[in-house]
Amino acid sequence: MEYAVHHVRRPGLTRDLPYGPEDLLWVANTATLVYGERDAVLVDTYATVEQNKALVDWVRSFGRRLTHVFVTHPHGDHLFGIGQVVDAFPGVRAVATKETVAGSVAQVGPEAVGSFWEKLFPGQIPQERPVPETLDDDVIELEGHRLEAIGAGFTDTAGSAVMWVPDLRLLVAGDVAYNDTHQYMAESSTETRAHWAATADRLRELDPVAVVAGHKNPDRADDPAILAETAAYLRDFNDLDARTTTAEELYAAMLDRYPRRANPGSLWGGAKKAKSVS
Repeated sequence: MEYAVHHVRRPGLTRDLPYGPEDLLWVANTATLVYGERDAVLVDTYATVEQNKALVDWVRSFGRRLTHVFVTHPHGDHLFGIGQVVDAFPGVRAVATKETVAGSVAQVGPEAVGSFWEKLFPGQIPQERPVPETLDDDVIELEGHRLEAIGAGFTDTAGSAVMWVPDLRLLVAGDVAYNDTHQYMAESSTETRAHWAATADRLRELDPVAVVAGHKNPDRADDPAILAETAAYLRDFNDLDARTTTAEELYAAMLDRYPRRANPGSLWGGAKKAKSVS
């Protein structure tokens, strides 16, 4: 059994930054394929039609029968491609934890898509956006190997999960972990950020040898150290939030500590949320 990671690079979601490094105004999404001799399981999809076409072509290149696509959390840039994947691979089951399924219902609806996603990616969001079904017992069997869904609670959104592959000691972390990328915190609070950091710390106890972040710098390895980095970033944000007054001050203080991470728009969105700026 092996795994492979696919990346797509796209503009960030928060685009009204006061300033920031011009060469880092992007974010990369990942999708992970875990595969055996005959079958495979895909973890996460992408936001736009073209991104998901590229993903489908990549999965096909492995020559395996795709049995499942697992969605780690209810954000459109991870679940909007389900319909295209299901159409491309007859018989595949799109699954998620019950918490992710519950959150996905609103995310795929016309209000969320029209008011948010279509404004950012006009004419690019899939028209068919099915919701995954609940994964029975939170386990997928792949040629006799267990792939285990582990609930993570509220990380960058409610209803998050990770996929743990014990036989590879692989953690496909979704947005529970970020790799050299500013973390999305526009839905977070001081309390949920503390919970998220504690979750990242707890997952280190699995002792993974590889951790795939939902958003990463494609040039960086899937180093398990990103779990500690994710937790440290969140605690730094909470610490600096308590010591600053405005969104601009918080943004500047965090950029001083993390000047070269991709997608500073996520930091700006989190700073505005922390200081209640619309």
